[in-house]
Amino acid sequence: MPTTARVLIIAGSDSGGGAGIQADIKAVTMLGGHAMTAITAITAQNTLGVQRVHAIPADMVLEQIDSVAGDIGVDTVKIGMIGSAETAAAVAERLSRPDLADAALVFDPVMVATSGSVLADAATIEAFRALLRRAMVATPNIPELDALGGTDAVLAHGCSLLVKGGHGEGEVVTDRLLEPGEGEVARWDAPRIDTVHSHGTGCTLASAIACGLAQGMPLEPAIARARDFVRLSLLDAPGLGRGHGPMGQQYVRNDGLFTGPALNQITLSADDYAVSVAFYKQMGLRQIVDSPDNGYARFEAANGMTLSIHVDGAAAGGATTYLESGALDAWVAYLARRGVRFDQMPRDEQWGWREARLTDPAGNPLCLYQAGEYRRFPPWRI
Repeated sequence: MPTTARVLIIAGSDSGGGAGIQADIKAVTMLGGHAMTAITAITAQNTLGVQRVHAIPADMVLEQIDSVAGDIGVDTVKIGMIGSAETAAAVAERLSRPDLADAALVFDPVMVATSGSVLADAATIEAFRALLRRAMVATPNIPELDALGGTDAVLAHGCSLLVKGGHGEGEVVTDRLLEPGEGEVARWDAPRIDTVHSHGTGCTLASAIACGLAQGMPLEPAIARARDFVRLSLLDAPGLGRGHGPMGQQYVRNDGLFTGPALNQITLSADDYAVSVAFYKQMGLRQIVDSPDNGYARFEAANGMTLSIHVDGAAAGGATTYLESGALDAWVAYLARRGVRFDQMPRDEQWGWREARLTDPAGNPLCLYQAGEYRRFPPWRI
């Protein structure tokens, strides 16, 4: 029978709900995993900064780990804020024991909060080396990577390294995956999202990667999906607080981040653009694309699904159903090998979607596609 991916998160608590354990739980839950926790520190913090940190004793951290590992079991581990050098050493030793030795470890070496508050002293940073030797992948931001001694120093521990570009300069954010002895094996470029509501990006990314690994995804696709999840969470940020506000992980749903298909978009033909737009607004849908010159409008429902109308000369009453997959090409290849005939194999379209097209046995048009953030947040979104 299918099992739920079990992710153990070893990190600190954020009373403001933006980062730490709270962001981790939201990410794993929204991506379909089961989040378990071993809390290393309690913080008093909000969007303006960290007012106080209370470290949890190392033996209590270990008891939390033992409690869930001995009953529920663990597929992957994500480590964020570790609390102290003593806890870092104790956790590294605990993760080497047989019951957890096979669990992939995603290590996000949290040292400085988005607000600038320091969350790890020199002794704790030094103790990170044992965790790097145990990790499958480390996900430091640029200042954290510098504090660890740079790229070569991290790779020398034998783990993969995701070099994140969020703290860099320029309009494009570049993330690079490096492997020991191989150098760069993958990179992702995306436009920078201009927002101050980015509290918890690193926590969310690392936990999303850990969830993907727990679900059986290889590292590179797990990172790609995690990046999409983070970007959608940034775009969905609710705008809370007076400083670096929390992201909107809770709004990332029906976005086709999974391998299996998501039924999340339908396009209906129309013969009068203005009349159809007014009708669907009256239905309570939110218009997010308005392109009267192309006869095209898109609307978003409260659950994140979308509906479009298109005046394209076709008879009114026609409809195209869209099924989205986070692994479109592999899905289409799987179907083609089993005799499904396609009118169009996957190709990149100018509106940012990758699409394959076919018809069902009754002649209804279907589009299998992958859009990421471009379904709900195209550059031309209203």
